[in-house]
Amino acid sequence: MRLSVGIDIGSTTVKVVVMDGETILFKHYERHFSQVRQKTAEVLRKARAVLDGHTFTVALSGSAGFGLSKAAGIEFIQEVFATGKAVQLFDPQIDVVIELGGEDAKILFLTGGVEERMNGTCAGGTGAFIDQMATLLNVTPEDLDVLASHSEKLYPIASRCGVFAKSDIQPLLNQGARKEDLAASIFQAVVDQTITGLAQGRAIKGKVAFLGGPLYFFKELQKQFAKTLNLSKENAIFPELGQFSVAMGTAVYAPESGNQETIGSLLQKIEKAPVDTSSSNYLEPLFSGEDDYEAFVSRHQKAAVPVVPIEGYEGDAYLGIDCGSTTTKVVLISENDDILYEYYSSNQGNPVVIIKEQLLKIRSLCGNRITIRSSVVTGYGEELIQSAFQVDAGIVETMAHFKAARHFNPQVDFILDIGGQDIKCFKVKNDSIDSIMLNEACSSGCGSFIETFAKSMGYGIADFSQRGLFSQYPVDLGSRCTVFMNSSVKQAQKDGAGVEDISAGLSMSVVKNAIYKVIRAHNPDELGQNIVVQGGTFLNDAVLRSFEREIGRNVVRPNIAGLMGAYGAALYGKGLHLKESTLLSTEELNAFTHTAKSVNCGLCTNHCSLTVNLFSDGKKYISGNKCERPLGYKNKEKLPNIYEYKLNRLKELSEQSKEGPRGKIGIPLGLNMIENLPFWHTFLTELGFEVVVSPVSTLDIYAKGRYTIPSDTVCYPAKLIHGHIEWLLEQGIDTIFYPCLTYNFDEKKGDNHFNCPVVAYYPELLRSNIGKLKEMDFLYPYFGLHREKDFIKKAAAYFGERYPHITKTEVKKAAEKSYALYHQWHEDVKAEGLKMLRYAKEHDLQTVVLAGRPYHVDPEINHGIDKLLNSLGLVVISEDCVSDLVEPQKVNVLNQWTYHARLYNAAKYVATHDDIELVQLVSFGCGIDAITTDEVRSILESHDKLYTQLKIDEINNLGAVKIRLRSLLGAMEERRAVKQQKGEHPERNRDFYGTR
Repeated sequence: MRLSVGIDIGSTTVKVVVMDGETILFKHYERHFSQVRQKTAEVLRKARAVLDGHTFTVALSGSAGFGLSKAAGIEFIQEVFATGKAVQLFDPQIDVVIELGGEDAKILFLTGGVEERMNGTCAGGTGAFIDQMATLLNVTPEDLDVLASHSEKLYPIASRCGVFAKSDIQPLLNQGARKEDLAASIFQAVVDQTITGLAQGRAIKGKVAFLGGPLYFFKELQKQFAKTLNLSKENAIFPELGQFSVAMGTAVYAPESGNQETIGSLLQKIEKAPVDTSSSNYLEPLFSGEDDYEAFVSRHQKAAVPVVPIEGYEGDAYLGIDCGSTTTKVVLISENDDILYEYYSSNQGNPVVIIKEQLLKIRSLCGNRITIRSSVVTGYGEELIQSAFQVDAGIVETMAHFKAARHFNPQVDFILDIGGQDIKCFKVKNDSIDSIMLNEACSSGCGSFIETFAKSMGYGIADFSQRGLFSQYPVDLGSRCTVFMNSSVKQAQKDGAGVEDISAGLSMSVVKNAIYKVIRAHNPDELGQNIVVQGGTFLNDAVLRSFEREIGRNVVRPNIAGLMGAYGAALYGKGLHLKESTLLSTEELNAFTHTAKSVNCGLCTNHCSLTVNLFSDGKKYISGNKCERPLGYKNKEKLPNIYEYKLNRLKELSEQSKEGPRGKIGIPLGLNMIENLPFWHTFLTELGFEVVVSPVSTLDIYAKGRYTIPSDTVCYPAKLIHGHIEWLLEQGIDTIFYPCLTYNFDEKKGDNHFNCPVVAYYPELLRSNIGKLKEMDFLYPYFGLHREKDFIKKAAAYFGERYPHITKTEVKKAAEKSYALYHQWHEDVKAEGLKMLRYAKEHDLQTVVLAGRPYHVDPEINHGIDKLLNSLGLVVISEDCVSDLVEPQKVNVLNQWTYHARLYNAAKYVATHDDIELVQLVSFGCGIDAITTDEVRSILESHDKLYTQLKIDEINNLGAVKIRLRSLLGAMEERRAVKQQKGEHPERNRDFYGTR
């Protein structure tokens, strides 16, 4: 026999294969839980029966194998080359290899130029991602596959990392979405991440081999890859030994190394390999000793709510429920605000079941002695729980936490709440919330961050956190996201750091992320003097100590830090002074049933994916809607909305196409072509073309073009334009017009009037990445609309060359008409905006300037946030409605972008008007908006106005958006109440944050 051994040590697993030529004699696959050397040696011992008495060749591969290879002196082969060798065993005719591992993902193109594409530091779309999502659904990974096989529909789920996905899945769970549908959606997210994030515009076609553990174990994932890539059974190759592919390729390579080993010599090399401990940086221990820790604990025990045994209490009680992102909290308080009953646990992916159990238990404990006078719910699942159990009221969670914090410290001026995957920071001024900051999509500063690592190292969260308290050498892990941190933790382990050191380091990292990424504080004084911290994460003493150390001052942590939302809800309910609660009785709870089904709404062109929750009393709760129509509200007055006005005008213009003697010409409705459509549609129509405009964006249009997107980090509006081009091509349009525009129209508001680089030059990228554009007439000239005479001259030359019958006179007339219509269009928008402002004033309504880019009017980009604002009782206008009503705003940066200048002016206008607030829309991936957000915030806060930012991308998660907007309204109402007390605005007294 000519034996060879291939060892593949990936990010999460060890695979060992023993081969005799092309015959496999032994194979084993096992998780290593970061115990790389021990687990590798353990697996090799299992191969003794095959290897004893023989010499063999051996090689190592894998992302976690290089260090061991170097230390043990074993030949290493890069895993891509190992995969290539394995593919030759499966099928020499394979064109593309897709391999998914624990944290690694790669595509290997073998035909048409060999090329390999790998994920960088993000583990989105890998086995680790799937494991995280299974945990979130409270099922095993194996169960996830079974659930997906019974799905009926797909939800859009982000796959860039587990954090984004949790933010999408949790609201769906809380709204009653079926786990079967969510499981299939998770697999589809993995497929989408592979296609858009890894392929980056290169077509996946021909015979495709799917390798790696996830693609072997999850049959539904296999089906969705084949379906999405439109692969036949002959072209979708799922090898029976796909999870061993790298190990097999490594074994095939091993004879080339020339080395000979025995099982004894190989084990000795692995077990005796030196450990490199040179690169770790250590921090100061959290506590100097037991006495220091005891003093710390004693100080924090003073902020406590008394607990009264419910069995001995008689009288009125008030119920608070916090249905959070990952946990459910319930509190029942007495007339004296003491706690009679408390509950804190994971919602296990089904909060309705948990709450029913808790309500039955509370009703049983209360008996006839205790009367529940009010019930209030807060958190992600607020509306579902309120509908299901007839809870008296709902309160936005930010206001619930504020009420609870004031109970412990009436002088509180800063509240920091860190939950499972949310961070909420409130600055308090004049006894009301002055500003609100929430983490956008990253949970690296949250409890789930530590929990993820605890589980990966085989510990429960409580035990893992406790171990960090007395670490003498906490590892400095910096402030990074969960995925980036994986490599830091692994390196620390290689350097000899223990579990205690990593636990302490992670606690410190959580704090740094919260302070420097969410709060973005420059010094501790920015946080305030009277700080209350809360949320389940702060029950971790290591996190609390790290926070106090980092800011250099003591804070208040209530003993119910994890229950503050529920406690604040109960306090709010007590203040309602209700005579009787509508909460379901014991009999009604026993008869309570809940079912959920998924449907697509057909009442308008949004075609929202709805989840319809049906309850035993015949009532239903519908979620997933972008407007009020599925809810059945009739005769409700429609509030003014400039986004809707603009969109309808664009649709009307798009439909005005008429036959032209010079043929058809297509325009993609995206990016700057949305605002400039009036100009270009008129111009081309006047030149004798029939203008065909792509329709308003949808997810289907996005899907048409995602295969040609070369960058996963570019903003969603740019990604969408690929689909619009594909749509035009499908219509048989053989001429598409999409010019490059370095400059925008000069509105005289800033230092210059550039378009951003993506907007200005995206046609160049499209030409390079959409192959069909090279085969037809794709017109992408460089024009400047800011100089009318120069434009006429250039356009006459450009079109005259391509269409000899077009004269300069024709171009001049067409241009003059186009400029006139463009300017009139914008005057109409401003006039409509003023009309809406007057309406708001006449009807005593609050107005929000929903500020962003012109293309945010696209409903696929804004996800119906404008309609959501309307549903909250707000009039909606845009930044261009008011940007001309003030003198140009002076800012601290070079003000050279047209759209930015509008934002700054709009902020200046809002800052000087009491009944108007500003909400800024920002697209993920928009680098230059990092400048605008700070400047807009500065302008508003200098006039004591609130700043609210909403980051949006291709994922539609209005749950988190609604919480933020209701938080804004709650803060506005708190301020208004203070002003009313001072007699400044006695006419306004509307409760925005509580819903009855």
